Parts: sequence; structure tokens; C-alpha cells
Amino acid sequence: MPRYLVQRTFQGGLRIPMNDDGARACAAVVESNARRGVTWLHSYVSDDLRKLFCIYDGPTAEAIREAAHDSNLPIDNITAVSVLDPYFYRG
Repeated sequence: MPRYLVQRTFQGGLRIPMNDDGARACAAVVESNARRGVTWLHSYVSDDLRKLFCIYDGPTAEAIREAAHDSNLPIDNITAVSVLDPYFYRG
């Protein structure tokens, strides 16, 4: 399955509460993504909470874009990526 880096900007900052409401919000995104064959692996959040760098597996960039639309999530950019493991080079 192809892997993608998705960049997002939240002008007011992303606020996901660390409680049941936040857990439900994340679960809703995961469920919505699954309908498009998309898997959210994890995200990196900037200190000001405005920028997210999310790692996704999905069939196409368009499927990821559609899944984001379904969940009302912004997308600045989608880049197909692969893993570079620095430990691979150790003998």
C-alpha cells in the first residue's frame, strides 16, 4: 500500500481534548477513512498546534483527499513517501 505525508494547516490551532470527546473525534476520522481504504498511521503536531504532518497509507492520493473531505479536514499538500531507515546501512 502506498504511503503519504499529508500537510495540514489549522489557522486557529488544532484542539483535540484528551478525554472521551477527543477519542470519539479521532475514532470518527479513522472510521471515515476506512470507507475509502485509507489508514491514518500517526501525526506530528507543531508546537503552536497550527501545522500537522500526518502519515497515511492509502490506495491513491485522491482517496486520501476524499477521506479528508469526508471528515472536513484541510489538506495543504500530499506527498508520496517511502521509509529511509538509517539502521539498514549498518553491517
